[in-house]
Amino acid sequence: MKFRPFGIKDQIGYIAGDMAGSFVNLTFDAFFLVFTTYVLKVDPKFMSGLFLFARLFDAVNDPLIGSLPDRFKISKKTDKFKPWIKIFMWPLAISILLGFFDVTSLGFGEITKHIWVAFVYILYGVSYTGTSMPFGAMASVVTLVPSERSKLSACRAIGGTLVGYGFMSVIPMFIWDSNNNPNPSGYLKVGIIAALGCLICYTILMLFTIERHSYASKKSEENTKNKEYSFFKVVGQALKNKAMLGIMFASIGSLIFITGNSQFGGFIFKEFYKAPKMQSMYMYLQIPLTVILFVIVPRLSTKIGKKKLLIGALLWNLVIAILLFVKPIEEVKIYIILMTLANIGQCTFVMLVWAFVADAIDYHEYIYHERNDGTLYSIYTFSRKIGSTLASFGATALLSIVGFVTGAANQSPHVISAIRYLGTGIPLAACIIELIGIVFIFNLNKEKSDQIAAELALRSEKGED
Repeated sequence: MKFRPFGIKDQIGYIAGDMAGSFVNLTFDAFFLVFTTYVLKVDPKFMSGLFLFARLFDAVNDPLIGSLPDRFKISKKTDKFKPWIKIFMWPLAISILLGFFDVTSLGFGEITKHIWVAFVYILYGVSYTGTSMPFGAMASVVTLVPSERSKLSACRAIGGTLVGYGFMSVIPMFIWDSNNNPNPSGYLKVGIIAALGCLICYTILMLFTIERHSYASKKSEENTKNKEYSFFKVVGQALKNKAMLGIMFASIGSLIFITGNSQFGGFIFKEFYKAPKMQSMYMYLQIPLTVILFVIVPRLSTKIGKKKLLIGALLWNLVIAILLFVKPIEEVKIYIILMTLANIGQCTFVMLVWAFVADAIDYHEYIYHERNDGTLYSIYTFSRKIGSTLASFGATALLSIVGFVTGAANQSPHVISAIRYLGTGIPLAACIIELIGIVFIFNLNKEKSDQIAAELALRSEKGED
């Protein structure tokens, strides 16, 4: 089947696809703990346990759901991944509505309230897995050209940034009143906007982005059907794929940064700086930074290679992270500026990570002559869930350990100091983990990736596996 060439429509669609998931995912990550703590008055100890259980459940669940497109073709068209997104996007949108509804207004007792919180969070996790797995795996079948994949990876960063620093930056204005007290009705409005944004943006993805290489040829499809699929065989092969292991390890660090920083950001601005709405200024500054990097990163990665570029950006991030951890920054505006400069490293990682993943999937096919995009992508996301779990469980557990008192008008100086150390220590640890994964484990460079892409394109033309 002939398709139009890869172009701007695919990129717009992929931006929208990442925005769709981010409307729900980023909102949950950044504000669900704050909502349950300040509005529902749920103890951080319970939330810590819930995060641990739900994230570990997700980590196990990811490969099961992620392998579905490799096991079953449910569309009569060539699309392999879009049909699964269409199924799961509806419960995902519903989960954000339920997640930010103040059930105490319905008279829910303590037990019922805790059951509700657990149910909503698990519903969100399963639904997000159902959409994010096929969406992420799509990148490897939209195009086989490394430079075009770098563009798609950057598009994901733009999508997440538009939501993360656009929509997310105005959320603090909704959820806190003029006296810096929580505003329950504001949370519900946030949930409605996020749900609508999720559904609209996934629809744009369906219309704009083409799966060109899901079923490259009749011969390839027939050969795939004649082979017995084995999930455990693919897992065993992935554990020997150093490119996959490297980006998985680095992504643990990335998710520790994203989840830990987003969750603790609200606490640092609220407790250490006594200025929760200044979190909006921090988020606003990330928008021009991301736009600039969106233009620069794909060009530099094509010129000098993704690996070299990312290592340089992460080293820059590491230097500033050490400074912020060692020296308390008393002025909130200086803290915001330094955090924004440090985020050059994290933003570069986010823009390139999906291209690294696609390269690792190609490397797998190059070695084993089998293409299991969905399964491999879900194995990769296992590492993201581990990083997210470590950040969510570890941070909330530490918040409880240091003596944070739910509902207290003011926290003790000891607790405030601990929050600062946790809020700056998490990004520092994340940078170190990312550098270990990219520098010491990931084994592909620009030349090797180009060679693999050329070989796979040749196999595709011949109708080989």
